Amino acid sequence: MVSLLLSMLLSTSLADQVQLNIVDGSITVTMNETNILDEMSGYVRCMKNTFPCLFQCTVNETLDIPSLSHFDANVTIHDSWVEYSMTQNISCSLYLCKNYTILKMIQSLASQDSEAAMMKLFYIRDSCPDLFSSDHEVMTAFISMERNLIHDIMGTSQIETEGSINYDLKGLSLNVLNFSEAELTNSEIKIEAPQLLPQNTSFIPDIWLPADALHAIPKEKRIIGLVSYMQHSQFNFKQEEISSMVLRIEVLDEDGLKGLKTPIKMTFRTTLHTAMDNDSWLQCHYFDERDWIWKTDGCVTNDTQTDITCNCNHATPFAVLLIRGPISEIHWQILSNISYIGCGLSALFTALSLVIYVFGRNQEMDYSMSIHVSLSGALLLLNTTFLLTEWGATVEPAWVCVFVAALMHYSLLCCFTWMAIEALHLYLLLIKVFNTYFKHYMVKLSLAGWGIPGVIVAVSVGMTDFKQFYGLTEMTMADTNQTNAICWITDDSYFYSLNLVYFTLIFMFNSGILLVVASNICKMKQVFRSTSKLGAKAQGKLLRDSKKFDVSCRNGLTVMGITCLMGTTWGLAFLGSGYVNYPILYLFCILNSAQGFFIFLWICLSAKKQRKRHMEDRLSSTAVTTSAVKFD
Repeated sequence: MVSLLLSMLLSTSLADQVQLNIVDGSITVTMNETNILDEMSGYVRCMKNTFPCLFQCTVNETLDIPSLSHFDANVTIHDSWVEYSMTQNISCSLYLCKNYTILKMIQSLASQDSEAAMMKLFYIRDSCPDLFSSDHEVMTAFISMERNLIHDIMGTSQIETEGSINYDLKGLSLNVLNFSEAELTNSEIKIEAPQLLPQNTSFIPDIWLPADALHAIPKEKRIIGLVSYMQHSQFNFKQEEISSMVLRIEVLDEDGLKGLKTPIKMTFRTTLHTAMDNDSWLQCHYFDERDWIWKTDGCVTNDTQTDITCNCNHATPFAVLLIRGPISEIHWQILSNISYIGCGLSALFTALSLVIYVFGRNQEMDYSMSIHVSLSGALLLLNTTFLLTEWGATVEPAWVCVFVAALMHYSLLCCFTWMAIEALHLYLLLIKVFNTYFKHYMVKLSLAGWGIPGVIVAVSVGMTDFKQFYGLTEMTMADTNQTNAICWITDDSYFYSLNLVYFTLIFMFNSGILLVVASNICKMKQVFRSTSKLGAKAQGKLLRDSKKFDVSCRNGLTVMGITCLMGTTWGLAFLGSGYVNYPILYLFCILNSAQGFFIFLWICLSAKKQRKRHMEDRLSSTAVTTSAVKFD
C-alpha cells in the first residue's frame, strides 16, 4: 500500500530534475511535484503534492555548490521513503509525515552520535509540525528520545571535577554542571539556566538546588543537566497555556533528586499578572513523563506581583501554567454543599423507595413501578459512591480509589440507561397503544439497564495494562492554589468521548419522547375542553373554571414528573458549558442532586393510585382493563 501511494505521488520515471537554490542561508529545493524550503531561522517546509514531508540530504563537505544548481537524480522508491541519488556526491531522501515512518526515524537516532541525533530530532519535529501536535504516540516518542539523548550527552561529556559545559542543540540549550565538595558546604547552590535568545534574559529563572541532596549522590553520578527550550510545543498535550519558559532539570543519577526534604527552588518571571481576570491564576507545574500530563503534586506555588516561586521536591521539566478557573471559590463551596446535601437526601429517599416497593409489592403491580424502582436503585448507588469519592482518595491501598471511581462511573451509566428505559416504556405505554407483546419484558430491560454499563466499565478496567482510566484525580479550585483529590476518571479524553456521547444520545432520545408525550397531553386537554363545553350548559361558570384549573395543574405536574423520570434536567449541562452561567449551574445542581427525592414522590403517588385501582377492582364484579399494552 505504501509503495503504491508513493508511486502515485512520485514521478514514474527513474530520473528526475532537482533544482537547488541557496539565498542568504536559506535553501530552496524544487523537484517534480515537490517543494522544500529550509530557512536559516529554522523554519522548514516540505510539501509533496500538498502532503507534508521530510527531506534530508548528505553532501560532501569539500563540494562547492553554486547558489543556483540543477542536478539529474536517479529516483529509487522504497517502502516508506524515496531516495534521490544525484551527481557530485549528493544523496537525498524524502519521507512522508506518517506515523510509522516518523516513529521509525526517531527510534533510529538511539544508535547515532548524541549531539547530531538531537539536531536531527528537532529537524524531524520542525518538518512535520502538524503530526507532532496531533499524534500522541509521536509526541511521547519525541520526548522520550530527547530525554535519553540528554542523558547520553551528560554521561559522555568531558566535564572536569567542577565547572560547566554548554551545548547549543538547535531547539534547546543544555548546561552540564558538576560541583566541588567545597560548594556543597552551603545549604543551597544557585545555578543559572542556559539562554537561547539574548532578548529572553529577563525570563530566565533563578534556580537553587539543595546541597544536602547533591551531597548524597555518588560523585561519579553527580552530573546535573539544565535545559532551556526555544519553544515548548512538544509539552502541549492538552493545549495548556504555558506562561513561562520550560525548564528541565536532569541528574545522571535518575533517583538522586526525588522526594527531597529541602525542595528545589525556582523563581520564574512573567508579565501576565496585569492581563489576568479574577478567575485565572498562575501555578507551578511539572510534566509527568509517565502519564504525559502536567501535574502539581510535590510543588508549592508562591505568587508575588512580579515573580512566581516554585518549590518542588523532585527534578523534572517545570513551567508556570495559566489556570482558568470557571467557578469562583465561594460558588464552588456553595455548589459543593448543595450537592452533598442533595445527594444525601436522595440516597435516603431512594432507599425508602426500595423499601416501599419490597413491602408494598403485590401480584397486580405493573411494570412501570419496577422500572421506577430500578432507576431509584441506580440513583442510590450513584449518590452513595459520590459521597465516598473524597474518602476513597485518602485510603490505602490505591485499588480502593480505583474501585470507588469505577463503581461511580458504573452507577452513572446505569442512571443514564434506566432514564432511557423510562422513556422507551412510556412510549410503549402511551403512544404505541395497540396490542404489543414482549416476552420476558422486565428481564430484557434489566439486562440492558444493568448489563450495558457493566460491559463498558469492565472493558475499561480490563485495559489497565494499556491505560489507567480510574483512580486519583486532582481538581484545582478557583482563586486558590489548593487542589481537591477525588476518585474518578483520570483521562479527560476518555471521559468526554464516552460519557458525553453516551448521555447526548440518551438525552436526544428522551427529549423526543418527552415532546411527543407533552403534545399528547395537550391534545387530551383539548378533548376534555370540548367535552366540557357539550355538557356544561347546565353547570355554573365557577365549576367549569375550577375543573379547567385542576386539569391544567395535573397536566403540568405530569409533564414535570416525566421530565424528572427521564433525566432531561441533566441537559442543563449543555447550557452551562463553555462559560460561567451561575443560574444554570445552581439549577442543574439542585434538580439533579434531588432527583431521587422527586422520584420517591412519584413512586408514592403511583403506589397510591394502584392501591385505589386495586380496591375498585375488588369492589367491582367485572374486571376493568386499564391498558391495551401487554407485557410478559
